[in-house]
Amino acid sequence: MNGTAGSITGAASCRFAHYFVVCGVDTETGLEPDYGAGEGFEQSPIRRSFKSKVLVHYPENTDRNPFSKDAVNMLCMPRGLSFCTQADRLDPQFHSFSMSFDDGARAYGFVHTFYEEVTCAQIITAMQTLFQMHHVEHHSASSASSSSSSSSASSPSTSSMDSLVSSLDESDAESLVGVNSCLGCASSFDPARDTLYVSKALCLLTPLPFLQASRQFLSQLHQAVTSQTAPPLPLESYIHNILYEVPLPPPGRSLRFHGVQGPILCQRPGPGELPLGEYPLREAFSLLGVDSMVQLLTCALLETQVLLYSQDYQRLMTVAEGITTLLFPFQWQHIYLPIVSTPLNHLLDAPVPFLMGIQHRAGAQRSSLHLPHEANLCFVDIDNHCVEVPEDLPLFPDQTELVQELSEVLLRFGLSPQGSAVTKPTTTTAATTTAAAVTSPRLSSLVLEDLMEDRRNGNLGGEELAVLERLQALARRCGGDKTSDGGKTLRHVFEEEEEEMRDAKLNIQLREVLSGRFAAMFGRYEEFVIHSALDLDSWLSNREGTASFDKGSFLSVQSSTHLHFLSRFLETSMFASFVDGKVISRWADREPLQQLFDSRLERERLYDTDEEDAHNCHYRKCTSLFESAQAVERRMLKADHTAIHPHLLDMRIGQGLHQPGYFPKLQADVLTQGQNSNKWSSRMTASRRSDPKRSTVTEHSGVDNEQRQKHSFARKNLRQSKLLDTLPQAVAQTHREFVHGLLSECRLKTKRMLMERMGKESVELGQGEANITGLQENTLIHGLCDLLERTWGHGLQLKQGKSALWSHLLHFQAAQGKAGTPAESPGQRMIHLNSCFRPCFYCFCHICCCSSRFIQTMSEGLSEVGQARAWIHLALEKKMLSQHLKELLTHQELLRKLYKPHAFLLCEEEREQFLFHLLSLNTVDYLCFTRVFTSINIPYRVVIVPMKKLSIAMATVDPWVCVSGEMGDSGVRQIPKNTQEIFFQCKNLGRLSTLQLGQENSGLLAKCLIDCVVVPCGRWLGKGVGDGSLERVLIGQLVTPGAEEDAGRWTGTPPELASPSQTVRTVLGSLGSRSTVEVQEDMREAANNLVKHFHKPEQEKGNLTVLLCGEGGLVLSLENFLLHGFKSNRLFQRNVFVWDFVVAVNTADQMGDLHGSTLTKGPPVDSLCHYVNAINVSPRNIGKEGKFQLFVCLGIRDRLLSQWLPLLAAFPLTARTYEEGALLRDRAAVHSLSRILHTLNEFTITLEAALVKGVDL
Repeated sequence: MNGTAGSITGAASCRFAHYFVVCGVDTETGLEPDYGAGEGFEQSPIRRSFKSKVLVHYPENTDRNPFSKDAVNMLCMPRGLSFCTQADRLDPQFHSFSMSFDDGARAYGFVHTFYEEVTCAQIITAMQTLFQMHHVEHHSASSASSSSSSSSASSPSTSSMDSLVSSLDESDAESLVGVNSCLGCASSFDPARDTLYVSKALCLLTPLPFLQASRQFLSQLHQAVTSQTAPPLPLESYIHNILYEVPLPPPGRSLRFHGVQGPILCQRPGPGELPLGEYPLREAFSLLGVDSMVQLLTCALLETQVLLYSQDYQRLMTVAEGITTLLFPFQWQHIYLPIVSTPLNHLLDAPVPFLMGIQHRAGAQRSSLHLPHEANLCFVDIDNHCVEVPEDLPLFPDQTELVQELSEVLLRFGLSPQGSAVTKPTTTTAATTTAAAVTSPRLSSLVLEDLMEDRRNGNLGGEELAVLERLQALARRCGGDKTSDGGKTLRHVFEEEEEEMRDAKLNIQLREVLSGRFAAMFGRYEEFVIHSALDLDSWLSNREGTASFDKGSFLSVQSSTHLHFLSRFLETSMFASFVDGKVISRWADREPLQQLFDSRLERERLYDTDEEDAHNCHYRKCTSLFESAQAVERRMLKADHTAIHPHLLDMRIGQGLHQPGYFPKLQADVLTQGQNSNKWSSRMTASRRSDPKRSTVTEHSGVDNEQRQKHSFARKNLRQSKLLDTLPQAVAQTHREFVHGLLSECRLKTKRMLMERMGKESVELGQGEANITGLQENTLIHGLCDLLERTWGHGLQLKQGKSALWSHLLHFQAAQGKAGTPAESPGQRMIHLNSCFRPCFYCFCHICCCSSRFIQTMSEGLSEVGQARAWIHLALEKKMLSQHLKELLTHQELLRKLYKPHAFLLCEEEREQFLFHLLSLNTVDYLCFTRVFTSINIPYRVVIVPMKKLSIAMATVDPWVCVSGEMGDSGVRQIPKNTQEIFFQCKNLGRLSTLQLGQENSGLLAKCLIDCVVVPCGRWLGKGVGDGSLERVLIGQLVTPGAEEDAGRWTGTPPELASPSQTVRTVLGSLGSRSTVEVQEDMREAANNLVKHFHKPEQEKGNLTVLLCGEGGLVLSLENFLLHGFKSNRLFQRNVFVWDFVVAVNTADQMGDLHGSTLTKGPPVDSLCHYVNAINVSPRNIGKEGKFQLFVCLGIRDRLLSQWLPLLAAFPLTARTYEEGALLRDRAAVHSLSRILHTLNEFTITLEAALVKGVDL
């Protein structure tokens, strides 16, 4: 239905525009150099920047959006005032900007900048004086350099223009003759022959991004100024109309209002459509290409720091707005400044994610930029079509298919997916005005001549009237095929309209594709939202300690190829804010974007009956592209509402006189507020009816209810509105907020890492064993690396390479080298970057790392960023991260040299708290370095400690070791005689599991009692002593330092722990040392641990060897079961081993001693004998305990152990060997244990080579 929208003079949020602003030169204050522009005095004055000012703005203020004069001025003219002469190009320029408020809302500014002739004599004189000063300086400098004998020659002072002019003598005046000879130079100025022009900006501030309508209104306003004929009404009428009488279009409708030279159309999406986004994605994709745009989108989603770089302000804004509109349903939560003027360059130090843009002058190189943060920076060189992404950036889910679908959309619009420079569409001169009109869809049913002869005018229908008004206006402006003052023909105007239509349709289709991808990824997100609070206040008060989303369970149902991206995305602020909005929707209205996303998901579920598994789901293309484009096209072809026409205002006589080329001085009293009482307000044909449903639709730019305000302020600790304040105290306060934000982020990250590592979060969320802790742990460590890089980059002024942390390490290393600090011995505490050895495992070997020097020698080809991350991983694994960083920060002289005063590292109190939070990570164990850097060579150290009373034996034996891990073994390493340790380098073995320790049975005393091999051992190696073993297989566990002061100190032997063998000796021949219930419980626990091991995801599985042979493992538990009630011969204090009983049973079977038993010969008995004989004849000298361990491991691997146990209990020898109350003589206990072992038969068990070496079974 076509109607007329009435004048809306109420709240500013209902109006199309909030403010109209004019910026330019203030003739009262004169020229003020803009020293913050970073330009030197060597430039010609006419090429320098000068401070601009807001000359006028209307209205003075609005309730919700207070006017910030300095911020608007800085964004309207980021480079300040610029001057030129008639020799320069005077083309007007257009750009836009965005301003963010503390509540997350944005306002958009649209700026039309043009050059106006300077008529102020004071400004002309000042420019002439500056040019004379510049010429004298260069003349004096060249004279001084050419004639070294003229020592008295010097350039005049530049302290002030007046002092310089008064000091010019005749010789200086002669040098000014050269000024008049520079008339042909573009940088010269002679007021007698040149006309001086200065830039002026017209700006419109709107609540929504009405790019095309605002551009047209400002362009028409400027064309009216430059036209030789006066506009139909004073300019105040048009400005007043757009400020107070043009309302926002209703959702899902279009609105036509009138500019100076013709009608202008704007439209808004409906409730079920994507939010308004008019910035042309065509230009962004054409500049960067599809692949680069997807990479840039991935960086934005993962909240890296994004820096845009271009010579064109509007390109910066186009790419920035294009990326943020593609984020739907998520919203950028951090610093958003697509245009950063020179006074705001300090924000490049911001240690938080940001999306900022920097405009550079022609010929400027990227190397001239000082960027403190590059480790996690996405640098976008728009003009050179280049995107540099951070290292280890994950692929967007189904990226190949997504790029293909986006490319297909672009190809349908005739655009190349690879991207290229944006060019204007070509035109043909042969086409006539009538032909151009007929080719336009808007005029396909109308004939231009008929309309021009029609005299009905106001009696025409709505669409016909709109076309007629537009054509009449164009005819007056262009005169048919004639060129207008703006340089456009009628055909050009129609082509622009067609391009606008194509851009709108392309925008919505590209955005629908991305929206469909997010719907596919998060279609079931509501199932994983955790609602634990009873009310909003309690949720807000406990928000930091409450998990609102079950991340582990969500990731467990995703495709494995998507996990790398999704695990990092779930940790971002934009996803946390999205989930928070869902939680808060229980007590308050949902945010508009989330409400729209949820409604779309519900609609898709109604039509989608295919229950597809997320693990195996196929990529599905968006099916609503054409439907969405048609909705936009309908609104743009036919206006639903028409705003009141501009009309005469009650102005004083003599105001608003037209002077071609000069923007007039506006009459303030008629523009300060809306004129509700004027006679034109009563001529409305229809008023904007209030829709009862409208109260449920929240404006995209509005502020939600009181409770949502409370939430939005609670989750934002950075005041966006203060970022544009350039006063020194405001800048200092901004960086103080950055410091507090870093400290808070460190506290939350370390807490999250502790919860994840200690398993508390899994218990609280009810995930049990389903959570994928390995992936989440890697994600959290990556976040910690990013946090440290941003912390070390805050306030940095001297850096080597891209990594701020690695740069600091190198500077520190160089400073220590100059100071002559001696290298520390292995026994010293590691307090800085020199080499130091400490046990990294509760085992037998130690990674010998030189910290940064060791990282530098890695053959991984790492960049500076990669080396810094490797160093963090290594320090974290060694539990030395906090201590290393603390030592770095003790070098105060180096800190003051590298950092600015506001840097985080120079804030002592916050720095100490930061290190304290990092220290808490020492309470958990990480293998982040060992598991990530798998192909490097690592130095290992093995130390053997013999018993003191028999230490002389070590001088006569030839011991050897073989270290094994989850990624291989070191091979046999011979330990030289008379030594108790060995150093060797080999490829990373991964998490260490076993150590084979043996000796060659040679020497005068071919036996030795090993106290420990880093871990307690307490076992003999030698024939005729102990169990006769010449070789031991020891199981490794992680080292856990007891205190911070011991964390970096090598003490020789870790805390004493009873070895498995020592525990065994305590239960021999005693029924009372361990109860029957305890032994059975240990057996059940060992089997249960194995079952859980095989049900875990691959990345979470522990070491199977430890579960089998380690403390509390299956071997030790079964040995305790068989030792229970064992009759020991104590006459000669000879040790008796379980293996003796197994061998005795095998011997009795082979001799046919089955009298009195129910056993018969069969496969179980045959297999038992076969395995025992094979183990006995093995060439390895592993002793009786080692043989029993091998017997159990082979039995459980080959699914025979559950059959062997009843056989051992049924042999007649058992009754003679065990006491009456022994577990092996209890049928119920044996049957129960056999059933437990039988449950393990469903799993495939693979044994380490170190366990089965030498046995061919």
